[in-house]
Amino acid sequence: MTEAQHYDVIVIGTGAGGGTIAHRLAGTGKRILLLERGGYLPRERDNWDSTAVFVKGKYRAPEFWFDKSGNTFPPEVNYYVGGNTKFYGAALFRMRPEDFGEIRHHDGISPAWPLRYEDFEPYYTQAEHLYLVHGRHGEDPTEGPTSAQYAYPPVQHEPRIEQLSHDLEKQGLHPFHLPIGVNLTQDDRGRAVHTSACIRCDRVDGFPCLVGAKSDAQVICVDPALEQANVEMVTHADVRRLETDATGRSVTKVVATVGDPDPATVEFSADIVVVACGAVNSAVLLLRSAGDRHPQGLANSSDVVGRHYMRHNNMALMAVSREPNDTKFQKTLALHDWYLGSDDWDYPLGGIQMLGKSDSEQIHGEAPRWAGAVAPDMPFEVLAHHAVDFWLCGEDLPAAENRVTLDRDDGIHLALDEKNNIAGLERLRHKLQGMLSHLGMHEHHLLSRSIYLHKGMPIGATAHQAGTVRFGSDPATSALDVNCKAHDLDNLYVVDTSFFPSIGAVNPSLTAMANALRVGDRIAERLR
Repeated sequence: MTEAQHYDVIVIGTGAGGGTIAHRLAGTGKRILLLERGGYLPRERDNWDSTAVFVKGKYRAPEFWFDKSGNTFPPEVNYYVGGNTKFYGAALFRMRPEDFGEIRHHDGISPAWPLRYEDFEPYYTQAEHLYLVHGRHGEDPTEGPTSAQYAYPPVQHEPRIEQLSHDLEKQGLHPFHLPIGVNLTQDDRGRAVHTSACIRCDRVDGFPCLVGAKSDAQVICVDPALEQANVEMVTHADVRRLETDATGRSVTKVVATVGDPDPATVEFSADIVVVACGAVNSAVLLLRSAGDRHPQGLANSSDVVGRHYMRHNNMALMAVSREPNDTKFQKTLALHDWYLGSDDWDYPLGGIQMLGKSDSEQIHGEAPRWAGAVAPDMPFEVLAHHAVDFWLCGEDLPAAENRVTLDRDDGIHLALDEKNNIAGLERLRHKLQGMLSHLGMHEHHLLSRSIYLHKGMPIGATAHQAGTVRFGSDPATSALDVNCKAHDLDNLYVVDTSFFPSIGAVNPSLTAMANALRVGDRIAERLR
């Protein structure tokens, strides 16, 4: 090791957690190193091609994990600068205040967090402004109090979605503008002005943005951080293990294989090490870093590392509108009226939001599953023109047996109960199904868009992964303290979604970003 390889802070991973905390710390003037497993996503026409992205999975990591039966599956992970935010839908919701407390569900308890909504609220506001979130606080009756309005107005509905919003209101419901991170400037009719980076296209959801207008971690945080002379990044750096000093209290080496296609082993060191590899891979790194002082894995004296994996109970559904749906930018509406319960059920159901617009290539990819479900005289192109797409999101619960483990050959195993707390989600689907005729839809056509959910394999849909390195006040039941520092070590932090004790029923990205800003402030204080 040389002096040139020692840093004040090393951040492993450049997604919602790692990219955001690097941005926060860049202004400290301290020497910061980002280690990213992949490279920059290639900018090419296939970025916006449905067959390449969804059907062929061109940009997914070429690796396989094992389920609890030992069968292999390809996970929905992407190793690029910006992490999975390169492909996320940029729906940036706050968790509800109730999500931070204990909630009783049909199948069990969603545990309380060691911090409250009020502890995160200022950082939610900062994250919303940083990630250019467009929305309007006050429309959603389930949201918590806010210290500031969104810095950018909501993305206006196109005519068919505006009609859907009116029809939902006629049912006594409270649809609201979906909060979304895009670099969009609209005219008074909602169209992108000529200076707008975002062009309001139909590629916002699940596709990387070819014009850099989606608020992903690379565009918003990593690239600006790298403009600072004190921030460096090494790409194609696959961190294999963390090593500690003789006391086991301090990480002294970050060991990575660096380079593509001929990697070499390189060691780095830092006063503070921040892990942000994603909930599965962060747990894997800590487990792989087992040693004499940490025989169960690093930061794992509590035996919770890898446990309590969560990924939401999700459904991607497509309704068929009676009238054509000419919408391009469809991801503008959400509904939370049954988030915490309903008049006919005492338990939470979850939320409904719009998905990106289906096209004929995606529908063609679903054709074998839909055989006989759609009128045979409706070609794929016509069906796509009438499609209205919904995302239903319910909470799954943090069961200890839902866990990440490693085998002797370094294979990643993910055990998951795919039927965990799904009753609420099924009721949410029935709520939507029962309204279709009132929403201008064919009431018998509510079709699964499983290709969006990784070809119908729930275990493979890992985009909302969380919970494997949970934080808490008690070192016996948590791996991290309330500032996301490992209980067992003095200089190790974890800032991706693995710190979640529960996951709520909204997309986890904004909470990861807000928490990274919060923890970044604690680390900045420590560096001073």
